[in-house]
Amino acid sequence: MKPSTSAAGTGPAPGRLRGILALLLQTLLVVAVALPAGIAIAPALLGPGGPSDASQTTPPWQQVPATLSAPGPDSGGIGPLRDTAPVPAGAALAAKLNETLKTDGGGTFTGIVQDAATGQVLFDRAADEARVPASNMKLLTAGAALRVLGPDGRFSTRVVAGPTPGSVVLTGGGDVLLAAGESDPGAVLGRAGLATLAQATVRALQNDGGATGTLSVLLDDSLFSGPALSQAWSPEDVAAGEMAPLYPLALNSARFDPAKTTGPRPQDAAMTAAEAFAAKLTEAAAPAGLSVAPGVARVRPGASPEGARPKVLAEVQSATVGEQVDLMLQTSDNYLAEVMGRMTALGAGRPGSGDDAVAAVLQQVQDMGVPTEGLRAADVSGLALANRVSARQLTDAVRAMTSGADTRLRAALAGFPVAGLTGTLGDRYTEAASAAGAGLVRAKTGTLNTVIALSGYVVDADGRLLVFSFVGNGLTPGAANKAALDRSAAVLAGCGCH
Repeated sequence: MKPSTSAAGTGPAPGRLRGILALLLQTLLVVAVALPAGIAIAPALLGPGGPSDASQTTPPWQQVPATLSAPGPDSGGIGPLRDTAPVPAGAALAAKLNETLKTDGGGTFTGIVQDAATGQVLFDRAADEARVPASNMKLLTAGAALRVLGPDGRFSTRVVAGPTPGSVVLTGGGDVLLAAGESDPGAVLGRAGLATLAQATVRALQNDGGATGTLSVLLDDSLFSGPALSQAWSPEDVAAGEMAPLYPLALNSARFDPAKTTGPRPQDAAMTAAEAFAAKLTEAAAPAGLSVAPGVARVRPGASPEGARPKVLAEVQSATVGEQVDLMLQTSDNYLAEVMGRMTALGAGRPGSGDDAVAAVLQQVQDMGVPTEGLRAADVSGLALANRVSARQLTDAVRAMTSGADTRLRAALAGFPVAGLTGTLGDRYTEAASAAGAGLVRAKTGTLNTVIALSGYVVDADGRLLVFSFVGNGLTPGAANKAALDRSAAVLAGCGCH
C-alpha cells in the first residue's frame, strides 16, 4: 500500500539483463493492444532487418513476435502475440506454481492464471474465494475511471470572480496533483501550477480594468460531499500518511514535499493549496500595483446569488485521466485513488462522496464484464480491511484491460509497474529465483500488514500473453512473502510449459 517511486539503478543488476532487453517486447505490447485492427507496427521499431535478424543474436524468448494477430471477432481485443504461440499446459504450469506459491509462515495464497486471448484458465487455486485485496483494489478503480472519465479527460482548477469587488475564488475541480510553481506541460505531478494560475488571474483582472487596491482570496472546495475520511480506514494509517481528509484540490497528491511519498500528509490539503495560491498571487499582483489581503476564507454555501454563474478569470488543467491512472498504479497512492473514485462518481452523475465512489466503481466493474458476486468494497484504494475481491475478479479486470472490447481500458497498461525497473516493483526481482521476471512481469502490487497481492500480465517464453493474480491473506507480518509472489510471476515469464 505504501507508495514507492523507486526505479532501476545506474545499471542492471545480475539477472535483470534478460528483462531489460525484453522490455522492448512489453512496450510494443502496450502499443499493439491499443491499435485498431489492421494497423501494423512499423518495421523500424523492430530494428534493422526485423525479427529475422534479431533471431540471429537473441534467444527466442527475447524476440519480438513477427506478427500480431488481429482482434478476435468474439473478444474484441488482441489475439495471441504470435499466431503459432502455444497456450501453456495447465498441469505443467501448476506443478511449477505449486512449488513457488508457498507462504513464509502462516496464511494462504489463492491465485489464478489465464490465457489473455481466450480466457482459458491455466491455474486455479481457490480463485473464487473473496479476499482482502489491498492495493489491487486500485485496478478496479482504474478501469472505472477510464470508462467514465475517458483517458483524455482532464480536471480544471479555476479562479472565478468573487461575490464582492476585489475578491477571487479558487475553485477545486478534482486536480490533487497541483504544483505550487509554474505549470509543467510535460509532467503528471505538477502539470498544473498555482504560480501560472496566479499570473493568469492578475492578467485577467488587468484586462477587466476594474482591479484596484487589495485583493482577497476565497476557497471553494465544495465539489465533494460526505465525510472527508472513511470510517473504514484505521486512524493509525491516517496518522502515518497512508490517507488524509479528501478535498478536490491539493498540492502534490496531498504531500508536503513532492519528493517524499511517505510520512504525514496535510490534514487540510485544500487550504494548504489555497494559501500557496494566495502567496503566488501576492507575487504576481505586486508589479500590477495590487496587494493581497492576508488569510484565506472558505466560501459559504449560498454566498453567490442563486443561479448566478461567476465569471471564470483563469484556469489550469491537470494531466489526463489516463496519465493520472498510470501514476496511481505506479506509485500506489491511496489519496489519488480515492479522489479518482469520487471524480468517477461525479462523472457518472452521482454525488462526490466516498460511498458514491464505491457504488460508481462497482457499477463500472460490472459493466466491464467482471462478475461481482461476493465482491465487497469499503473504499476504492484498498486501504480498508473490509474489502473483499477474488483473484478471479482481479484477473478478469486485468484481462479486460489487455484484451477486452473497451479500448479505453488499454490506457491503464503502461501504468502497471515493471518488475525490477519501475514503481512499486522497482526494487524487486533482484534475486536469482525471480530474476527471470525482471523487465517482463508487469503487475499491480498490494501490501497490508497480513495481506499481499500481485495482479498483472506477462508475455511468456513462447510469446503468449498471460494474465494472473496471486493474493495472500492471514500472513505472518514481516515474513518474506513478496519473494513467493515474485518467484511465481517469474515462472510465468520463463515458462515454456508444454
